[in-house]
Amino acid sequence: MTTATTAMAATAATTGRGRTTAALTVLRSELVKFTTLRSQWIAPLVAVALTAGITLAVNAAYGEVDHTPGEDQAGGIYYGLLFGHVAVACIGILLIGQEFNTRMIGVSLTAVPQRGRLYGAKLTLGTALGLLVGLISTAGSFLAVAGTVGLDLSVPGMGRSFVAGVLYHPLLVVFCLGLTAMLRNFTAALGLVTPMVFLGTTFLAAIPGVRELGQFLPDRAGLYAMRTQPDPTVHYGYWTGLLIMALWAAAAAYGGLRSIRRYTA
Repeated sequence: MTTATTAMAATAATTGRGRTTAALTVLRSELVKFTTLRSQWIAPLVAVALTAGITLAVNAAYGEVDHTPGEDQAGGIYYGLLFGHVAVACIGILLIGQEFNTRMIGVSLTAVPQRGRLYGAKLTLGTALGLLVGLISTAGSFLAVAGTVGLDLSVPGMGRSFVAGVLYHPLLVVFCLGLTAMLRNFTAALGLVTPMVFLGTTFLAAIPGVRELGQFLPDRAGLYAMRTQPDPTVHYGYWTGLLIMALWAAAAAYGGLRSIRRYTA
């Protein structure tokens, strides 16, 4: 009995190592795709440039007159993110949408029959890219404000705002990647997600009656988590806003997995 148990444990360990090696191999292949396709690696650079660059330009131009653009100090810090998060959304769309657009998704699924493994590698890469872009963009925005109008880090909630600013990026990437996988169409995802993130939810939040529902949309909830002052019209707290966005991202990721598993080239 002991020998049999040991043999089973050894087989399980070997199988586990094999699965880990296979998953890492797929992840490396996804990284190669990312680094060799110009449209994919340019998107993170554009996201950082827009977010930190616009924040710097706006605060340098208007900061001497208005040291806190908007009613919340975080408004001046994350002003550039209102433009940069469109490029962040494109990161998730491009990671899988281009393969649907060129029909190369069929080749990828043939090379990696375990569809969950392929999709998991894309999600892992997207999350890592989002975290990196989020860290650089958020730190760059804080430095831009500190270097132009000054920044008081002792303001209550400033640390939480920084963490939320970083985490917003990978959550948005995962949400857009999952949504693109569900749509199975690069053009449809680009045409739906980018206007929604850039203009749609902002307009919804300004419409009386619809505003109550609009605040629960993923980007609005995530942006609220970055605030340092409460908004009495919002029905949840800062961390709850980030949790709402995480639930949207998880739902989109799960929907994308089901779509990939049912996909027939």
